[in-house]
Amino acid sequence: MILEIQTPALLFSATSLILLAYTNRFLTIAQIIRGLKKTYDQEKTKDIFLQIKNLNLRLSLIRYMQLFGVLCLFLSVFSMLVLFLNLQIAGIYFFVASMLALLISLGLSFWEISISVTALRLHLRDLVE
Repeated sequence: MILEIQTPALLFSATSLILLAYTNRFLTIAQIIRGLKKTYDQEKTKDIFLQIKNLNLRLSLIRYMQLFGVLCLFLSVFSMLVLFLNLQIAGIYFFVASMLALLISLGLSFWEISISVTALRLHLRDLVE
C-alpha cells in the first residue's frame, strides 16, 4: 500500500472544524457553570449541585475530546513529515494512529452528547408529568 503525502492533509479541515465545535461547547458549558455557581451560592439546592456535577463531567469529556483532536492533527502532520522523508511504513502507521485519535475524539463526543440529552430529559420531566 502506498500512502500519498496529501492523504493525511485530508484530516486537517475536518479536525479543525471539530476542534472549533468542541471549543464552543466548552465555552458555553463554562458560562452555564458560572451562572449556576452563583445561584448555588445563594440557594444551595441539591438540584443545582447535581447540574453543576453533570456539567463538570461534560467539561472533562470535552477536554479529552480536544486532546484527542489535537493529537489527530499532530499525528497527521507527523505522518506527512515521515512520508516526505520516504518512510512509507512509518507514515502509514502515523496516519492510522491519527485516524484512531479522531475516532476516540468522536466517541467521547458521542458520550458527552448522550449525557447532555439525558440531563435535558431529566430537566424537562416535570413538563411531561
